[in-house]
Amino acid sequence: MSLLGLLAGIVAIVLIVAGVVQLTQATRKIPVQYAKRIVGRRMYGGANTHIPLRVNTAGVIPIIFASSVMILPATVAGFVPQGSPLSAIGTLFQPHTWLYNLIYVIIIIFFTYFYTAVVLNPNDLAENMRKYGGFVPGIRPGRKTAEYIDRVLTRITLPGAIALGLIAILPDLVLRGLNMPFDFGGTSVLIMVGVALDTLQQVESHLLMRHYEGLVGRGKLRGRLRT
Repeated sequence: MSLLGLLAGIVAIVLIVAGVVQLTQATRKIPVQYAKRIVGRRMYGGANTHIPLRVNTAGVIPIIFASSVMILPATVAGFVPQGSPLSAIGTLFQPHTWLYNLIYVIIIIFFTYFYTAVVLNPNDLAENMRKYGGFVPGIRPGRKTAEYIDRVLTRITLPGAIALGLIAILPDLVLRGLNMPFDFGGTSVLIMVGVALDTLQQVESHLLMRHYEGLVGRGKLRGRLRT
């Protein structure tokens, strides 16, 4: 590789990782208000919060499912004699071709919608909100809220699914175009970025709890010295 090609490959890798981070962290916040309730002498509710809907709710699961589906025709073609229809179909699913990448992206989009529908149920979210006195401003509780959440989820899942498909094939296209001597898969990047972000959130939460414990400990110490 030339020095210019190496620098271009490094820049491409950095941009791909940055795009994966943005895709993993991107959320659509639906505002939620809770009505005030008086129980005995205490007042509950009246808080304003939000429901974070991730653009990529499915994570790396659609890519794993799509990879399994794409490997199946080539695997079946290896067990049949040459010249049979199944063998011809297996040749169409050879990696690093435009038809393979197109079908791969379409299957990823399908599995993204499928897995998102399995993991996140708008009816359950709307029912839980209604049970605890929560509502979306301007939307009626119950069925209307479920329809609104489903509509928002459908809209934000489409760009997330397309971005997931591009991330799955873009590293291969970029690195083959630059003749890089190593593999750089989108699935590996998604897994590493997800683990790294989760680790950072865990460390941050532990540090925050430690900080609060320190403040409480100092407060108790001062109180004892004053007494």
